[in-house]
Amino acid sequence: MIQKLTKHGDNWALILDKPVLDLLKIDPETPLEISTDGQTLVVTPAGRQERFQAALEKTNRQYSQALKRLAE
Repeated sequence: MIQKLTKHGDNWALILDKPVLDLLKIDPETPLEISTDGQTLVVTPAGRQERFQAALEKTNRQYSQALKRLAE
């Protein structure tokens, strides 16, 4: 999908289509984290990375022995 920026007052805005917002479960109240590596813009709903990391750590604590055996 190719989008262009839209003038919004003194700023520029990127308009996201409703199907994209629905897919990502984002609404106008969702806080977004914006980051870049200098070439790519990444927009992520804030807090999802922390929840994923917490779930990963919990899984590793509970199943570390089984995961190690599977890796062998």
